[in-house]
Amino acid sequence: MFLGALLDGLPEAFILGVGIALGGGVSVAFVAAVFVSNVPQGAAGTIALREAGTANRTITRMWGLLTLASAAVAAGGFLMADSIPHQGVYASAFAGGAVLVMLADSMMPEAFEHGGKTVGLPTVLGYLAAGVLAAHG
Repeated sequence: MFLGALLDGLPEAFILGVGIALGGGVSVAFVAAVFVSNVPQGAAGTIALREAGTANRTITRMWGLLTLASAAVAAGGFLMADSIPHQGVYASAFAGGAVLVMLADSMMPEAFEHGGKTVGLPTVLGYLAAGVLAAHG
């Protein structure tokens, strides 16, 4: 889960920096997507690390370093925005792929294991909400 957060979070941060630099601002859909994906991802990652016997101090250090790395990558995206061909489309594609891998490998199997078949409807509703925010954000 932590590796998934790393592979997802850094390209996400890069895209955020590029978007701000190009004057496009940050859409409501992007902020909502980052929040909605990162909160459960962080919680699940923390639980998994604790169950594996990782000390709380180490877990806090890992998430703190990921946060600092994301800030540095966002700053890099901001500084390099004008020199990047296609303004981060490749980073966006990589981040999307990382999210799909994490969902398929760990989050959805765990959701179905703990929540049963009822997790399908909230998943679809979440996807619908993301689509609506993207269309109007």
